[in-house]
Amino acid sequence: MLLANERGIALIMALLVLFAVSILSVGLLISLSIETKIAGHSMRHAQAMNVAEAGIAEALSRIRNGDIPNNLNPLMTAKIFNAVPGSVPVLGANQIALATGQPAGQWLDYSRATDVGDVLTVRYKTDAARTVIYRYDPNLASPINYQTGFPIFVVTATGRRGAESRRVQAEVIQRPFNIKVEAALAAQQGIDFSGNSSVCGYNHNMDTPAYTDGVHGGGPCEIPWELNSGNIPGAWSESNITTGGSANQAGDPMSKEENQAGFYAGPWEALGLTQAEFFSWVGAPRALVPTPPTGVHYMDNDGITQNQSGDWPIHGGNGEGLLYFDGDVSINGNFTFRGLIYIEGDLQVNGNCWILGALIVKGKERVKLANGDMTVLYSKDAVTMNLAKFGGQFLTLSWTELP
Repeated sequence: MLLANERGIALIMALLVLFAVSILSVGLLISLSIETKIAGHSMRHAQAMNVAEAGIAEALSRIRNGDIPNNLNPLMTAKIFNAVPGSVPVLGANQIALATGQPAGQWLDYSRATDVGDVLTVRYKTDAARTVIYRYDPNLASPINYQTGFPIFVVTATGRRGAESRRVQAEVIQRPFNIKVEAALAAQQGIDFSGNSSVCGYNHNMDTPAYTDGVHGGGPCEIPWELNSGNIPGAWSESNITTGGSANQAGDPMSKEENQAGFYAGPWEALGLTQAEFFSWVGAPRALVPTPPTGVHYMDNDGITQNQSGDWPIHGGNGEGLLYFDGDVSINGNFTFRGLIYIEGDLQVNGNCWILGALIVKGKERVKLANGDMTVLYSKDAVTMNLAKFGGQFLTLSWTELP
């Protein structure tokens, strides 16, 4: 009887162990299933964020390439559709419709084919009424302001992966340059102003209309185009500066600084870069001046830097950005430029030349401005904004995930 009872107890214990193992196995299977689902969800969640970030990258590329213009229109909105060229929706006023630049057959899901929600979008950061654009000036105590600095772009992208979606918004500016400009016109050689040449070192708004003439206190450039700060001399030289005819200079704290020391070792010093950084940034040299002269361009005839051996004519046109010449330059016809021109050789002006920004001439001989009609109005924003516009780099001010 006792043996039978022991066998019965052993059988019951075995059944209990088997039941416990079965329950544990089911629990493990349920746990593994849940963990697999969680892992899959987490992976798709992360992948959706990567897709959204790819959308931001395309938007910045389109700004860099000029497909989305930096036109300072507070109402401007650009939308990039997951559609082929010719099939993008027709949008209203102040709106720009672009087809995605992704390779055919490899589109990531960060936009839509039609103008519905979650289209990849670029606009300016503005006030609620969309009448003024917020700017970023790193030199101010409160860098976000309405008047000076770089316009802030707002890029919104929604990335999708399966049922998961992540919506992000980035506020960015094009890379600022820490420029060092001594005067509206700076030269290592002496400068002889004559004819109708005018230079003004008062800091002008980058929207100053082309061919605005005159100098501070004596012409239409003063109001409303001059700003309240950031003024520099009109002319600077390591030698003497002479003035004749109807030529004039203006600046603050003085109209000209002559017999100075410390001319630039090269254009990199004017931009706050090292020599290596500058040549890496500016790219390969060109033999001819581009038409139109827009963008960041380095002209060199023999590939030997700073030997002043080249000779380039500019036959009019409108340009912006940076023009760097390793040699002489002659300006003919009607020529306007917004940004910085740096000349290693000599400068000759024969036509009607108007520059908003700054002009730097190293020179082999004195800079003689006797012919033509030349006006240089200093504008810090015209230099920094146009360098940043074509410089191809961005600074992220904020990055937010939206609901």
